[in-house]
Amino acid sequence: MKFEGIYTPAITPLTAEGSIDKAAFAEVLEYLVESKVHGIVIGGSTGEYYAHTTQERLELAAQAKDVLQGRLPLVVGTGAIRTEDSVAFAQAAKAIKADALLVGSPPYALPTQQEIARHVLAVDQAAGLPIMLYNYPARMGVSMGPEFFEAVASCKNIVAIKESSGDLAQLHRLACQYPHISLSCGWDDLALEFFAWGAPSWVCAGSNFIPREHVALYEACVIEKDFAKGRRIMAAMMPLMDFLESGKFVQSIKQGCEFNGLRAGGVRAPLQGLEASEKEALKDVISVLKRTVAQITEGA
Repeated sequence: MKFEGIYTPAITPLTAEGSIDKAAFAEVLEYLVESKVHGIVIGGSTGEYYAHTTQERLELAAQAKDVLQGRLPLVVGTGAIRTEDSVAFAQAAKAIKADALLVGSPPYALPTQQEIARHVLAVDQAAGLPIMLYNYPARMGVSMGPEFFEAVASCKNIVAIKESSGDLAQLHRLACQYPHISLSCGWDDLALEFFAWGAPSWVCAGSNFIPREHVALYEACVIEKDFAKGRRIMAAMMPLMDFLESGKFVQSIKQGCEFNGLRAGGVRAPLQGLEASEKEALKDVISVLKRTVAQITEGA
C-alpha cells in the first residue's frame, strides 16, 4: 500500500448524553468521501480513542469499513498501553479487512527502543497488514530512534511513518537514512517542509472540516511541484494551525465540523468545550483562511 495524499483522522461525534452518535459518524465519513480526501484514519487521538471503551473502538472501525465500502483506504489505530491490547485491535482490523494499521509506541510506559520494536513487531505478526508507524514523543514519552529502526528493519509491512515529533532534524534523518519508509506529515505547521523532503502524504486533523484547503496544499507541493504556490497556501493556513495548538485541539476540530453543518457533539472528559469567545475567534480564522486559499487556487 502507498500512502499518498490527505489522510483524515476522523472525529467521533457524540450525542448530548455523551454516547457515540453512529448516524453522525456515518455523515462525517460521507462528507470526507465527497470532499475527496485520500484516506481515513480511525482510532487516532483526534478521534478521542483514549476516551473510548474497547468495544466502542471495535464498533467504530467496523462501521467505518461498512460505510466506506472501499471508496477510501481505511487505517485503524492500535494505540494502547498494553501490547496485548494493541495486538487485539490489530487482529480486529484484519478481521474487518482494514487496509492498514497506525502503530505507535505504547504511551506512559516509557519503553526502550528495543521494547518499542518488540511491540511493533508483535502487532505486525498479529495482522500482517501494511503499517504506518506513529512517532509522537510528546504524547508517548519516547521517540523512535536509530536503534528502533535497526530492530525493525526486516519488517516488510512497515511502509510509512507519521512523524509527529516536530523535530526538523528527525525529519531530515528519516528522509536521508530510511528512504524506504514513506514520510507522512504529522506536525501540521511543518507540512511544507515535509513535502519539500519528499513526503507524499499528510495525516491532518484539520481536514475534518477544511478538507479542500488541505488537499490544495498537497496538490500544489506534491502534484504540481509549485512550492511558491504552496508557501502562499501554507501562510494562509498558519493562523488556524496556531489556533489549534493553543490548548484545545480536539475541541476546535469538532467545532470546525459544527460550522460545516456536521453533528460533532462535545468531547469526553476530562476535556471541555470551547468558550463562546473561542468559537467566534475560530470562525473568523476559518473564514479568512477559506477566502484566501480560494483566491490562491483560483489564480488571483
